[in-house]
Amino acid sequence: MNRISDEASVRTDAAEKAEESLRKKFRLSLFSKFTKGIKEYDLIQANDKIAVCMSGGKDSFLLAKLFQELQLHNKVPFALEFLVMDPGYSHANREAIENNAARLNIPVHIFETDIFGSVFRIEKSPCYICARMRRGHLYHQARDLGCNKIALGHHYDDVIETILMGMLYGGQVQTMMPKLKSANFEGMELIRPMYLIREKDITAWRDYNDLSFLQCACKFTENCASCETKESASKRKKVKELIAVLAGEDPEIEQNIFKSVENVTLKTVIAYKDEAGVKHRFTDDY
Repeated sequence: MNRISDEASVRTDAAEKAEESLRKKFRLSLFSKFTKGIKEYDLIQANDKIAVCMSGGKDSFLLAKLFQELQLHNKVPFALEFLVMDPGYSHANREAIENNAARLNIPVHIFETDIFGSVFRIEKSPCYICARMRRGHLYHQARDLGCNKIALGHHYDDVIETILMGMLYGGQVQTMMPKLKSANFEGMELIRPMYLIREKDITAWRDYNDLSFLQCACKFTENCASCETKESASKRKKVKELIAVLAGEDPEIEQNIFKSVENVTLKTVIAYKDEAGVKHRFTDDY
């Protein structure tokens, strides 16, 4: 009986410490940037019901705590569901997610799928197919819960790395958008409220609060930072290291990469595609 009471006390203390740190120590680096991103990209409207999608990592757990804090102070009414999809996690990983959610007072809604089992024998692009299936299941479950938006925990560093990866390895200029309308689920939208938050500040919050989260629960790539192939994970790592080297020489490098997709002058672009996928070249109306 005492053991249960002590455990509950530890969980409450951990949640209170994590929440207080968002109000004080990390207010400027985390909570203020969270609210700035929401305002700047118009991510939340009155009476939204948002499914906060949680994978078990530091980013999505912080996203959940930021949303809980916002709900206490925001003048615009909105509802939350904390959504965890189990695509076939090991018992240890599933238990780690459940324990962290309880410790941080996050009322998660867990649903199960057999995605890992379905893609395990696929040889060509299993991670791409896995990602597509996961996104579809999240949209479907969120809609069933009455949500009109799903929120993901991508951050500033994900954005600038994606921009450079597209240029260096994909031969294209594009970015990870702060919000997207779903093409397959009418009326549903994806939002990324941590768009302006730096990864180092997320790590600092995790360590300050003595928290431990999953690095990767994927059966195919146990040691990666996200569900990617070894090749794409290696490319992202190289880009991350390149950015770190350049930023060490010029502190404005990261900001310049981020702003590069905001300061596009079409008259100086050889070609571009419109929303319908039609390609336009500068010679068309030269």
